[in-house]
Amino acid sequence: MKLTRIDLNSWLIQTHQQTLLLDPWLVDPLVFLGLPWFIRIEHRNPPPFTPETLPKIDGILISQAQPDHCHPPTLQRLDKTIPVLASPSAAPVVRGLGFASVQALDPWQSVQWQDVQITAVPGAPLGPIRELGYLLKEEKSQTQLYYEPHLSEPDIRQRLQQAFSPIQTLLIPVVGQVFPLLGEVIMGPERALQVVEALQPRQVIPTAMGEVDYSGWFASQIRTRGSLEEFRQRLGSLNAGAGISIQLCCPAPGETVSLSAGVEA
Repeated sequence: MKLTRIDLNSWLIQTHQQTLLLDPWLVDPLVFLGLPWFIRIEHRNPPPFTPETLPKIDGILISQAQPDHCHPPTLQRLDKTIPVLASPSAAPVVRGLGFASVQALDPWQSVQWQDVQITAVPGAPLGPIRELGYLLKEEKSQTQLYYEPHLSEPDIRQRLQQAFSPIQTLLIPVVGQVFPLLGEVIMGPERALQVVEALQPRQVIPTAMGEVDYSGWFASQIRTRGSLEEFRQRLGSLNAGAGISIQLCCPAPGETVSLSAGVEA
């Protein structure tokens, strides 16, 4: 399995037989609620792909209904025959854009897509809505990748550890964001390390980190919790104290890293 960073929450996942597109945002701007004055996000540099220059995409995974995961201007420019797996809240958005094959997954539901088993992992509750993370298992290599773009709660980590171990790669946030009234909605270094301690992966790849510019009233209210360097130091202390070697891998936009069940990437 290979993982190519696009930016923010957007990734390409390449297996032996197929290429999957995760939470694509390839077209500027990214606007929440259709209100640019509220929050608007733009790439600082052009992303490594446009919808037209992507490699052949065999499937799309959408974890959330919010536009930083389910971005209508990007999806409108993709082939509508590509099958889509989505959270229950994102599925109607994708269907409304004209995609012909859209399956909403319930928490802990698994489906087989060619050589990959995809399991919907309950994500953090955002208000009344429970969104998703994903666990992908490539059959040939037995490599497992866990993607969670917001928060991984203790009961979820426990079930993953008991039912799906070993999980070799975590694709999780390590720099937090604190929203007004909602608190920490994207986990920072302390919570990210709790996920690492519970699941004991071979490597951690940060997501939800973008080379992007924020503007708008709400953007000015968001507070950052921790830093990549803080997480690196915490992970180093964990490795030293436990006598283990969990790697932190931070690919640049457009860079591809190889994931393996038996060898660190």
